[in-house]
Amino acid sequence: MLNAKHYFDTLNNDYLAVHREKEDLFWSTYMATSDQSEEFALSEKKWANFISDASRISEIKAHIKQIPDDNSEENKATKQGLKGWLALFESNALESVNEQNLKADLINAEAILFEKKKNHIMTFTDEKGQSVEASTIALALNVKANDNESVRLSSHQAFLDLEQWVLNNGFIELVKLRNQFARSLGYDNFFDYSVVKTEHMTSDELFAILEDFEKLTRDTNITSINNLKEEKGENATKAHNFYFSFAGDATRALDPYMPFSGSLRAWVESFGRLNIDYAGAELTLDLLDRKGKYQNGFCHGPIPSYYDNGQWVAAKVNFTSNALPSQVGSGYSGINTLFHEGGHAAHFSNVAQNSPCFSQEFAPTSMAYAETQSMFCDSLLSDADWLKTYAKDKNGKVVPDKVIKALIETKQPFFAYGERSIMIVPYFERALYQMNDEDLTAENITQLARKTEQEILGLECSPRPLLAIPHLLSDESACSYQGYLLANMAVYQTRAYFTERFGYLCDNPKIGPLLTKHYWNPGNSMSHDETIQSLTGEGFNAKYLADVCNLSVDKAWELEKAKVKELEQRSQAPLADLNAKIQVVDGIKILASNEVSIDDMCNDFELAIEKIS
Repeated sequence: MLNAKHYFDTLNNDYLAVHREKEDLFWSTYMATSDQSEEFALSEKKWANFISDASRISEIKAHIKQIPDDNSEENKATKQGLKGWLALFESNALESVNEQNLKADLINAEAILFEKKKNHIMTFTDEKGQSVEASTIALALNVKANDNESVRLSSHQAFLDLEQWVLNNGFIELVKLRNQFARSLGYDNFFDYSVVKTEHMTSDELFAILEDFEKLTRDTNITSINNLKEEKGENATKAHNFYFSFAGDATRALDPYMPFSGSLRAWVESFGRLNIDYAGAELTLDLLDRKGKYQNGFCHGPIPSYYDNGQWVAAKVNFTSNALPSQVGSGYSGINTLFHEGGHAAHFSNVAQNSPCFSQEFAPTSMAYAETQSMFCDSLLSDADWLKTYAKDKNGKVVPDKVIKALIETKQPFFAYGERSIMIVPYFERALYQMNDEDLTAENITQLARKTEQEILGLECSPRPLLAIPHLLSDESACSYQGYLLANMAVYQTRAYFTERFGYLCDNPKIGPLLTKHYWNPGNSMSHDETIQSLTGEGFNAKYLADVCNLSVDKAWELEKAKVKELEQRSQAPLADLNAKIQVVDGIKILASNEVSIDDMCNDFELAIEKIS
């Protein structure tokens, strides 16, 4: 038998090889830069077979027992690393041939649906009555910000049509197969299995948190919708009008101050002044929407960061957004995704353990833990002091107070709605996967979607219909959406801690190092709750988010004015180097890089986007 250290090093190297192959094919397939869907499916099976190998569990336990208790640094490190691998295999192991075959069937079914959906054409009717092909990103922007109701209506109808397309092109069969797979592992259904796997809690424990939050925010949500009806009529709460009715004017007013061309510079400068260090990582950013490209932002790391026998291995990280620079609202939407995925990249560039098993986004890594890092970063974009620093028009004019106030007046009443629009997904998915196979019909599932939207959102139909959400289709994200809400609870707990300790967040150079030490360096060697306790001294607490949801407009504006006043009294932090090799691409075309300098990269990006716009 190999000694424990040799076994550990071999495990690390074998994983890196199979993981890199899968991630490279994942990127080229999802970015539509190659036609290798079959190769990707095979590489994903190879990777899934690796992490689900149940024989590894007994092997690792035997090697851990073999390590002497002599407190030498090498033996302690090897034991810690093997315990990390043990957690990974215990989270993913498939012991029987039947379980392994069902997993392979799931990968095949999902790959087929992915390919079919990639070729599915969606359209809306523009202001001239012409049918226009559009991605889900373009449709969502229309629903939120287009001032023509017929355009919004046809865009929303495209989402409803997509729901029916999904239901009639393999999703129902996928739900049945997922449940079959989960039952082979001893769970009642796939939702129960996924919650245990991704958040290390039962679905009952999860819903104890969700139901408490639902009660805390229910009255605020209902009151806001009723007030909107009284002010603007019943038509305002129809799915295609809802967002535009309360936020359309404010979104359009902000638009000139948030051009997507300036988003890269805002990200570089904001993260730099937070003193966020990417630890030598190689970053590839594909930020523009295009036909065939996966229609949702994501961040994956082909090379995880870790220490290989004391030698630092810098990460290679790819992340993406789907910006449409010519559309109203695209600048804010695009920069939001850039900050979100850039936060993920910062996290996965800074996991400083001795094995790649601690630095990946899959189980045993909690989704709530991973999303806390990204959602903390994108939460800064709504802060008045951040807007006053970075929201500028093409002439350099800073966004005026009246625009920020209008944003608060329109969006604060619906803050609770925004969080509930995340919470609705686990309510729907839990009920979906509890259905009997014979009841899983397109009609029944559609009725369940509308019923859940009515109960949680208070609307007859969601502006973003449930089955148009891409996370529900993918195995790695299905039944994990609750992670976003749990993460936002942790985000507002983290924000409250930093605010109480330092008085401000925007451009605070103490924040990056603290996030690195307490949240990023440990990777999944610590639980989500343990990382929160490490930083704040307090365990996970949902109250902070609920309190923000229930703030009055006047109180919210008062808090934002205080941020601006504090901003005026402090000097701006120096711009630290991100310590990363950055390349911005559009498919296979390189738009900009920091090979010469950060400033040259930002200038090249601005020119490239202005040509597109």
